[in-house]
Amino acid sequence: MEKKFEVSLLLDFYGQLLSDSGRQMTNLYYNDDLSLAEIAEQCSITRQGVRDKIKRCEKQLFAFEQKLGLFKRFQQLEQGLEKISADAKEIYNNSDDSKIKAIALCIEQNADSLKE
Repeated sequence: MEKKFEVSLLLDFYGQLLSDSGRQMTNLYYNDDLSLAEIAEQCSITRQGVRDKIKRCEKQLFAFEQKLGLFKRFQQLEQGLEKISADAKEIYNNSDDSKIKAIALCIEQNADSLKE
């Protein structure tokens, strides 16, 4: 996974654990695609200060994921729901029994609603 995308996702999961200024700068850099100079101007600090803060926050985000594993678990659940949905669709398409088709459709809908 591309680092920029991964940090953005980790920020969604663990951003509230960062300092307000760190979260803001990291969000501006990764999600709003602002340059270090633009962030420095907005936050009234040096470009180097912004870079240091973002690097520190990146390190914290990866450490949170290593210890807590919430993002990895989320990905596993999402993949599991995809598999359940696909299997239910397969059962629905290959069954002649209306009761089985109804149950398969219900399973597929439930899995799809959990993915949202």
